[in-house]
Amino acid sequence: MAARSLNKVMLIGNLTRDPELKYTPSGAAVATFGLATNKSWKDESGEQKELAEFHNIVAWNKLAEICQQLLAKGMKVYLEGSLNTRSWDADDGSKRYRTEVRITDMILLDSKGKQGTGMDEEEIPQEQKEEEPPVEEGDSAEESNDPLEEDLPF
Repeated sequence: MAARSLNKVMLIGNLTRDPELKYTPSGAAVATFGLATNKSWKDESGEQKELAEFHNIVAWNKLAEICQQLLAKGMKVYLEGSLNTRSWDADDGSKRYRTEVRITDMILLDSKGKQGTGMDEEEIPQEQKEEEPPVEEGDSAEESNDPLEEDLPF
């Protein structure tokens, strides 16, 4: 039996910014936003420590439009999807890479609606404020060969 592989991500966290909705030249909807997950533990001396991890989230098609309509900065959500890394040439000629979580499922975990009360702008690390890489029509993330994705009831 051949070895199998798995690329599955499940996250529960808070949005660090409102979803931004754009459309590719072919008309596919793309929403991007940030998600922060937090981890806390006690070190050897018993002192409480915390660490935040920041994730770049991408939703496509109908799910992208739903995310833009329902989600707001500060809201707690459950997201499920896969890791995707893409590259592009920056204006200065350097090769840039970005790892994103391409979500296939989203569940609201609070009832704040669009009144999210997340981090202030100055609390978001600089790497989260970087300009989004260009989305091109031929981007492999745009089209899915998953027939189930086309049959989503929303």
